[in-house]
Amino acid sequence: MSSGGNFDATRWSLVRQAQGDSERSREALGDLCQAYWEPVFRFLRCEGRSEDDARELAQAFFAKLLEGNAIAGADPDRGRFRSYVLGAVKHFLADRRKAAQREKRGGGQQHVPLDVARDSSSGLQVPDESALHDDTYFDREWANTVLARALTALEETWQANGKVEEFAVMITWLPGVSGRPDQEHAANELGMAVGAFKVAIHRLRKDFRDAVRAEIAQTVEGEAAVGEELRYLLAIVSR
Repeated sequence: MSSGGNFDATRWSLVRQAQGDSERSREALGDLCQAYWEPVFRFLRCEGRSEDDARELAQAFFAKLLEGNAIAGADPDRGRFRSYVLGAVKHFLADRRKAAQREKRGGGQQHVPLDVARDSSSGLQVPDESALHDDTYFDREWANTVLARALTALEETWQANGKVEEFAVMITWLPGVSGRPDQEHAANELGMAVGAFKVAIHRLRKDFRDAVRAEIAQTVEGEAAVGEELRYLLAIVSR
């Protein structure tokens, strides 16, 4: 991804530009699917499925998303990639249920293309009498995944710089992390002055925010959209 607010090279835009026909766009789509594996898996689990069944369904869904040109027509201008994925999962499940019903009646199967999921106004929803499939649940899992991937990216940077021990201690000062020790004690443990330790914490938090922002920027287009998505993520995780 380019720096300075230029998001022309995001994975989402690569998928759109080549519509899955180039190796570069296929790699980008694969990266996006990997990033959304956990939210989709958790979303399928929340319907009451076993872990094995949810994993099998998730694999089938992403295989469908990756095959051929299933994502053709998906447009970042019509929404975020997370919205596209959620709609695609709903249509995928609805298609499988309809196919199962037709099989019971002895009828043939009909394919519902995934790209119709880009239109959230279609009104097609997954039948779920218990209402466990709350869209907010998926978004919360998406937010947790974004934070986890950002933290992993940050940890890899510190490891590359030979600061594994420092990271293990200072990570507890990131938002949402518990079990932090006294700052003076932690600074002494790392052989740092308390003032320098506080500056290091400030930089770590900034780097983490930048990592979260960079992760989000792969799935939307434009700096304004990144800011909006970041605010939504913070709102979701604070609920």
